[in-house]
Amino acid sequence: MIEYVKGTLAELAPALAVVECHGVGYGVNISLNTFSAIQGKEEVKLWISESIREDAYQLWGFSTKAERELFLLLTSVSGIGASIARVILSSLTVQELAGIISEGNDKVLKTVKGVGPKMAQRIIVELHDKIGSLGIQAASPSASAAPAVNKEVLDEAVAALSMLGFSPAPAHKVVQKILTDEPDAPVERVIKLALKML
Repeated sequence: MIEYVKGTLAELAPALAVVECHGVGYGVNISLNTFSAIQGKEEVKLWISESIREDAYQLWGFSTKAERELFLLLTSVSGIGASIARVILSSLTVQELAGIISEGNDKVLKTVKGVGPKMAQRIIVELHDKIGSLGIQAASPSASAAPAVNKEVLDEAVAALSMLGFSPAPAHKVVQKILTDEPDAPVERVIKLALKML
């Protein structure tokens, strides 16, 4: 079992990081929170969760152990696969998600793409008692903005949404609208907002 991958960040996209360790490049699926955390770094350490199926062997990487633990908890809930868990962890920070589950706030959870009312309820019911044991400082969901923008952000956001399974045309339309309303929004925020609108 791979516990973590530590090495040079060879490539980085909002949904994928390539980490080179001793001449081997590991393609690691990441969330937007991890993307934000490792952006601009040369050396990275990602905590790994492996997904081994007949037709695929995937690595899911996280910048913190807490995010990996939450990912593992989410994927333990019936009906939630790795892709939906990543979308949830891309839409909310670890602290926000811990707060939502602790408070039983299914309203916010339902705003995440792919999470319906029943799934939101299931996440809260199944994880409510487990979340405390992780020792994560819970926080209320909030929108955070930071500087930086333009066509580069638009292209990167659309590419990331495509990798997450959305059609490029509607994704482009939504991202365009977000950037019109918030020209200074960074790519992570644009994608988070888009995930709630698509």
